[in-house]
Amino acid sequence: MSKSPEGGGPARPLWWWERRRSALLDIGLAALAGLECAVGAYTMVGSRLHWGFPAAVTAAVLGALAGATLVVRRRWPAVPVVVALVFVPGLFGVVLLVVSLYSLAATWEWPSRRRRVVGLSALAFVESLGMVLFSFLNTEAQPGETLPPTWLFVLLAVLVAVGLTVPPVVTGLYVGARRRLVESLKDRAHGLETELDLLAEQAQERARRARLEERTRIAREMHDVVAHRVSLMVVHAGALERIVAKDPEKAQQSAKLMGEVGRQALNELREILGVLRMSETVDGHLDSLAELPRLVEQSEAAGMRVTLTVSGTRRPFSTEAEQTAYRVVQEGLTNAHKHAGGAQVAVLLAYVPNGVRVAVVNDCSGGGEKVVLPSGGNGLVGMEERVLALGGTFAAGPDEGGGFRVEAVLPSRLAVQAERLS
Repeated sequence: MSKSPEGGGPARPLWWWERRRSALLDIGLAALAGLECAVGAYTMVGSRLHWGFPAAVTAAVLGALAGATLVVRRRWPAVPVVVALVFVPGLFGVVLLVVSLYSLAATWEWPSRRRRVVGLSALAFVESLGMVLFSFLNTEAQPGETLPPTWLFVLLAVLVAVGLTVPPVVTGLYVGARRRLVESLKDRAHGLETELDLLAEQAQERARRARLEERTRIAREMHDVVAHRVSLMVVHAGALERIVAKDPEKAQQSAKLMGEVGRQALNELREILGVLRMSETVDGHLDSLAELPRLVEQSEAAGMRVTLTVSGTRRPFSTEAEQTAYRVVQEGLTNAHKHAGGAQVAVLLAYVPNGVRVAVVNDCSGGGEKVVLPSGGNGLVGMEERVLALGGTFAAGPDEGGGFRVEAVLPSRLAVQAERLS
């Protein structure tokens, strides 16, 4: 598309021409066809018919106007074809006929208007054949000359008619089909570009959601690791402050236990960071159901009255399932440290037919000194999300006896199936 003289955006279309050079081409062809038709009409009227000079001039003007119809060949392609058929009997207007037939075949949609294209083209062929054959057969032999046989005149007339009509029609059909193919490919490319933009936006949205989910998962893991260990350290620190002067030996044991708990917290943090770096864990430690006795011992060492009860036949579960069950117990013990200091706490682990069940239950008889710990209120929410994501059930709330109960059941489909013996 042509540019504006100022060098800005595309130039505005001129009437039915999309480009100015197309308008110049049509005007040039119209001038050439008009000149040929004017000369042919003047010659026929003045020399053959002998109608006088005024009639010859009038015929020349009409011929020029007929040739000028090529200006509208892109807008109304049938008009110059019909005008050319009027001048074919005079054996002139060849430029008008050839260009108009080409334009008719190239600009009209095929095959939706094939009947009109074929009909006008066939009419032009028959008329050209008839007039050329009529001209050959009316040729008079000069004295002493012998005219060629009639079949030769017929053959020459057919060749001339074919040469005037078939090549422009075939060329126009090819150019029109090629033009429509290019336009369809452009439309398809634009459609694909739009689709790719949409897919890119969807990919960005999925990436944003994945980042958000990953942040949530990391925050949940950090909470699980830090909250329990730090709660134990705070409880030990409070106890250490009270007994350091009365019982130095016990204070030393509490300080040693605080150091052990702190190292465990650091190891678990390193494991999480290692996963984030797509590397293996630091020391192969994995929070699982086999670690529950150690977890209970740590809480007991912090002064909690806690018991662990295991029932059912031990079955291995998937890594994610065992880690989730471990975190549920850990969160339940952490809440007991925060809100039920001195209460009796029971940890239950049961391998049942429909899966594995873990529960942390504390009574309401806690009369000991409570240690106030900060809480974000997200621990139980995160636990519920993790359990539900695995297809399990989760419940947390007041118990029938007045205490508090945290319970989760993970389905049996998460169990690791033993390999069958061959």
